[in-house]
Amino acid sequence: MSPLPRARLSRRGLLGRGALALCAAALPSIRLRAQAATSAVSPVMATLSLYMAAAKDRALPPEVVEKAKHHILDTLAAMVSGSELPAGRAALTMARAQAGRAVATVVGSSVLTGPIDAALVNGVLAHSDETDDSHGPSQSHPGASIVPAALALGEDLGATGERYLRAVALGYDVGCRLTMALGGMTFRDESRRSTHAFAGNFGSSAAAGCVAGFNAQQMRWLLDYATQQAAGYAVWGRDTDHIEKGFVFGGMPARNGVTAALLVRSGWTGVDDVFSGEDNFFQVNAPKGSPSVLVDALGERYEVVNTDIKKWTVGTPIQAPLDAIENLRRKRPFDAGDVKAVVVRLAPTVGAVVDNRELPDICLQHMVAVMLLDRTASFKAAHDKPRMQDLAVLRQRSKVTYVPDASLARLLPARVAVVEIALNDGAQLSDRVEAVRGTVRNPMPRGEVVDKARDLIGPVLGAATAQKLIDTVLAVETVTDIRTLRPLLQRG
Repeated sequence: MSPLPRARLSRRGLLGRGALALCAAALPSIRLRAQAATSAVSPVMATLSLYMAAAKDRALPPEVVEKAKHHILDTLAAMVSGSELPAGRAALTMARAQAGRAVATVVGSSVLTGPIDAALVNGVLAHSDETDDSHGPSQSHPGASIVPAALALGEDLGATGERYLRAVALGYDVGCRLTMALGGMTFRDESRRSTHAFAGNFGSSAAAGCVAGFNAQQMRWLLDYATQQAAGYAVWGRDTDHIEKGFVFGGMPARNGVTAALLVRSGWTGVDDVFSGEDNFFQVNAPKGSPSVLVDALGERYEVVNTDIKKWTVGTPIQAPLDAIENLRRKRPFDAGDVKAVVVRLAPTVGAVVDNRELPDICLQHMVAVMLLDRTASFKAAHDKPRMQDLAVLRQRSKVTYVPDASLARLLPARVAVVEIALNDGAQLSDRVEAVRGTVRNPMPRGEVVDKARDLIGPVLGAATAQKLIDTVLAVETVTDIRTLRPLLQRG
C-alpha cells in the first residue's frame, strides 16, 4: 500500500502554524507575567486594604464617634425631609414601582426593597436638596451616599449599630481621600468629572465592605469593582430640578457601593491592585494624582471630623449672611420693623449663585427677608415658594441689597460674608462671618445638630417619632440590629 500523500501547505498555512508555535512558546511567559501582576500589591494598596479590613473591629476615638453620629443623624434627617421634595418624590415613585426583595428600608415611605435599590433611592432622598453635609478638600457630599449604602446592606445582613457606625466612619476616610488623591478641585476642574460621585462611589463601597466584614483580599477586589463603576461628570450642573444631581451625588454612588460589596460577597474575584500597574485607575483618570494620599494619616486623621454640617437648609452662599444676622441680633436685639436697610457683601462668583434666584432656598434676598421676619430660617420656610409673593416678605426683601465684593474673592474657597444693617433709630450694625456655623472651623455642638434634625424630621414623621429616632441614633453603638431604625424612618 502506497503511503498517503503529504498535505501541501500554503504560504498562509505555514505562517499560521508559525504564529501558533510562537504563541505556544510565549504562553508560559505570559502566564508568569499575569500571575506576577495578579500577586503584586503596592504598599499603598496593602496598607489601605488592611486598614479597611480591620475597621469593623477597631474602636474609634470618642470625638470621632460623636461626629459620626452627628453626620448619620444629619443625613437621615435629609433623607426624611427630602422625601417631600421633587427629587425625593421621583425616587419614591421608582421605589414603589420596582420594589423587590423586602429587606431594606426606603425612607419616608412604607416600601421595603432590595439593598441595591434602597441605597439608590435613599441616596437621592439625601441629596434632594442642599441639606446634607459636605467635605471641602475632596469636593464631595459624603454622607448622602455613604450613610444610605451602609444602612441598606446593614439591614440586609443584620449589622449591629456599632458595625454600622464604624462602616460610616471608614466610608468618609476612604471616599474623601480618594478624590483628594486624584487632585481634588484641580481634578474636578481639569477633567470635568464629578468629584462628588467619585468620592461617594468609593466611600460607599468601603462602608458596604466593612458592613459585610471583608478581609483585606476582598477589600482589594471591592475597590477594583468600585473603580469600574466610577462615573459622573459636570453636566449635572445643567439640571435645574435637582433630580439628576441627587442621582449623581447620592443615589448612584450609594447603589454602586452596595453592588460592589454584593459582587465580592457572592464570590467574585478581580484585580488585586487597581491603583498600580498597567492601566491602573490613576493612570487612566488622573496621571498627576498621588495614590499615597489614600493612606495619608489613616487612623490619625478621620475625615468625618473634617466634614461640614449645614446649620441652615439653604444654598451654601446664604449660610454666612444668615449667621451674621443671628450674630447681630444676639448683640443688639431688633425686629424686622426696626430695619431700614440691609447690605450683604459676598465674593462676586459666590453671590451670583444666589442673587435674586427663583427658588426660595437659593435666593439670598428672600432668605434674608425670612430671617428678619422669623428670626430663623426653617426647612419649611426655605421651601415655601408661594411665600415669595407674600407682601410682608416682599416689604422686607425690598430693604436687601447684594453688593459683589472683589476683596472677598481673594479669600476663597472660604465664603466670607459681610452684613451691614441700618436701623430706623440710626444705629449701624455690621458683622463679618469668616467661619460659617457648622464648618470645621466653627462646628455645631450636639444640641444644634439635634435642633436641625428635629426641624427636618418632625413635620414628616411627627414629633414623637423624630425624638425617638434622634435618641436612637445618638446611642447607635448600643443598637444590636440596625433594622431597629426601620419603623423610625418610615411613614405609617
